[in-house]
Amino acid sequence: MNCENMDGKITQVPAYAWRVRLDHVFPEKLNQMLKPKLHQIWSFVPLLFRYIWYCVTMWWNGRRVVMNFYAPLTSNQWSGVPLGGIGGGTICRSFRGEFCRYQMRPGFYDYNVVHANQFIVTVQNSEGTVVYQQVLSPLSGAPGGKLSAWKWGFPGDQAKYTALYPRAWTEYNISEQNLRLTCRQISPVIPHNYKDSCVPGGVFVWSVENLGSEVKSISITCTLKNGVGSKQDAQGSCHSEPMDVNRDGVQVAGVQIHQLVDNMDCTYCLSALVKEDVAVSRIVAFDPNGDGSGVWNSLAKNGQLTSQTSDKVGREVACAVCAYVEVPPGNMKTLEFALVWDMPRIHFHLNTKEHYRYYTKYFGKDGEAGPVISHFSLANFSRWEEEISAWQRPILEDLKLPEWYKSAIFNEVYYVADGGTVWLLMDDVESLSSTDPRREFGRFAYLEGHEYRMYNTYDVHFYASFTLSQLWPQLQACLQFDFRDTVLREETEQRVHLFDGKIANRKDINAIPHDLGDPSEEPFVLINAYNIHDVSEWRDLNLKFVLQCYRDYVLSRNVQYLRDMWTQVLAVMSKAETWDTDGDGVIENAGAADQTYDAWIMTGTSAYCGSLWLASLCCVTKMAAILDCPEVAEKYSTLLTKAKASFHKKLWNGQYYNFDSAQRPHSTSVMADQLCGLWYLHACSITDEVFPQANVKSALETIYRLNVKGFRDGKMGAVNGMLPEGTIDDFAIQSEEVWTGVTYGLASLMIFEGMVEEGFHTASGIYETVYNRIGLGFETPEALHHSNSYRSIGYMRPLSIWAIQMAWQRRQQASGE
Repeated sequence: MNCENMDGKITQVPAYAWRVRLDHVFPEKLNQMLKPKLHQIWSFVPLLFRYIWYCVTMWWNGRRVVMNFYAPLTSNQWSGVPLGGIGGGTICRSFRGEFCRYQMRPGFYDYNVVHANQFIVTVQNSEGTVVYQQVLSPLSGAPGGKLSAWKWGFPGDQAKYTALYPRAWTEYNISEQNLRLTCRQISPVIPHNYKDSCVPGGVFVWSVENLGSEVKSISITCTLKNGVGSKQDAQGSCHSEPMDVNRDGVQVAGVQIHQLVDNMDCTYCLSALVKEDVAVSRIVAFDPNGDGSGVWNSLAKNGQLTSQTSDKVGREVACAVCAYVEVPPGNMKTLEFALVWDMPRIHFHLNTKEHYRYYTKYFGKDGEAGPVISHFSLANFSRWEEEISAWQRPILEDLKLPEWYKSAIFNEVYYVADGGTVWLLMDDVESLSSTDPRREFGRFAYLEGHEYRMYNTYDVHFYASFTLSQLWPQLQACLQFDFRDTVLREETEQRVHLFDGKIANRKDINAIPHDLGDPSEEPFVLINAYNIHDVSEWRDLNLKFVLQCYRDYVLSRNVQYLRDMWTQVLAVMSKAETWDTDGDGVIENAGAADQTYDAWIMTGTSAYCGSLWLASLCCVTKMAAILDCPEVAEKYSTLLTKAKASFHKKLWNGQYYNFDSAQRPHSTSVMADQLCGLWYLHACSITDEVFPQANVKSALETIYRLNVKGFRDGKMGAVNGMLPEGTIDDFAIQSEEVWTGVTYGLASLMIFEGMVEEGFHTASGIYETVYNRIGLGFETPEALHHSNSYRSIGYMRPLSIWAIQMAWQRRQQASGE
């Protein structure tokens, strides 16, 4: 039994999760080598030349491009649950056990396997003789003969991995020694808990079960080196020292490694919990580039570490911490390790200002918090698990929910912490109003994607925000205040936009920016890092601000929040009104890629932006009534009536809403996202019939028939565009893609509308494809292509899956269940 709490299920391997053996091979190996069609390429030729010049310029200035289309990442199909709380960096541990992806540098990733970061088991029999010693990884060894004294190659078919974020379980069956080991990885990512959720690090709890008939002495050793597995590891100074904390009845012993990561002070802390029956030993320093014989031979001698080692330490350093316990036959013991890091002060590439991470509010800013965080983690991990279990249990025990969904809904939350996320203290708190949540909760930002390096990309966050708004609503509020403060700003820096060569301001007044900046510049100061199109004229950004404001109010019922946003809401709506070029009450797209589908051109009235416009008019009317602004309410109510008639007249074809009103061949495309505005009206609990119910039912049935069931046998989500005769719309690259986050949003809308079975079936195609067929779990891509490729791994938009949970809960409440 893999359980320390014999009275409950809190620590058990969950019944519903994602699980594989350590030697698992995924059935499909895809990449990002998409081959666009000739007619799709033609419009991109000018962009290509401008993009080349942009790349050369960035290289010359020692910076990275915001989006690298020349060398996109191909997944190694190995990711697992990342370790670490929100905003302090993460380290991804693969399902095979490697520490393989480091997000320590703000906004950047280092995809490296660090072979010196391992767990080792040593077993002694009742006579004290070491009878078994093994690195607990199926890796065959480290490259270049490093750590050659270690025994590698644990049989992958004798171990299995289970992931239910923010925890993971790895079970090892060592039958020849009658042993079963279970490593439980725990990160403090806990909804509505802002102190614990910001802890940079996590805990590994090892359950050691002796299934034999004689006493065994077992030690688990964790080894850790400096750095992130890059060449920079050997370029900066680093040193290690012992660490001991004994306070409030909790004793912790381990090692600190002090180092520089991208010229920022960072301390790794590896420690173990000292208990009455557990002895902790350590080696403060060994050479991770040597053969590792000092560590290995010390363990092989008596199952514990000695401070003496023959390894000569160079510019890189590693340490080892061992926890040793005797386990009687038929018994189980636990050994607890903490891996945390302290990187309190960070800067971005331009280094014009210094920021403090949010966790320093609780643990200190002096760079000496590592031991305190280690002690806090080992003293509180049981409480973390209780809170995590209390959050997850109602969903896991809901017998009406599909099994795959119980895995997906939690595992997709990984991106809140692992999205290049920074959570910072505000440095100008006194200038903020008393109702500004950033005074208490700081500033939160995450990247659009691992490869699309822009913070808080707003058109995408519109979908992803369902996770924050329900689980960490104060972080959502802080993000909204950051965008609010940009509305009345004008950034007059002129720049050339890569798609059309247009020279325009970096940002116009009364426009919501696309993003809050690139970590290779100075985020929050230099906003709108996206430079392909002039986003100040994007039709969806302003409307998405309005809709999120009202959705968040509905969830919080905080009228002051609406008051704080009201001036900017009116400003962005005023600008949006100028996009109604023919005066019929509904806005028009400009025949450019002027919305989140930034390679899929809409002309005239479009179903996507038009539906967002109708929903925004409705929400502003509601806000005006709450804030006692009758003239505003009357204005937008009248405009809504006019806009509804125009929208229906221009786009409704008797079965669904046309893609746009341009009357081109692709204008009749069935867009999966055509009722996006209605989706948000449901989220806002608005029951007004903005879209006729009969139209909604027909449109969703058409989407389900064509975009879902008519695409890849209904097993890959919803393709963005399908022509009415049942062929994929290949007008643009994006029209023939499946967007994972859009599919989750569409599934939510179906459930809101009573199409529960259809909704879950639609969403299941994403999970089955991403997690079980192509091995991109914990780096869910933005897009899947029908021709066996994907685009942009590790993306923000799939966080929209929590809209499914909102829809499900609303239906349960309505039915009294």
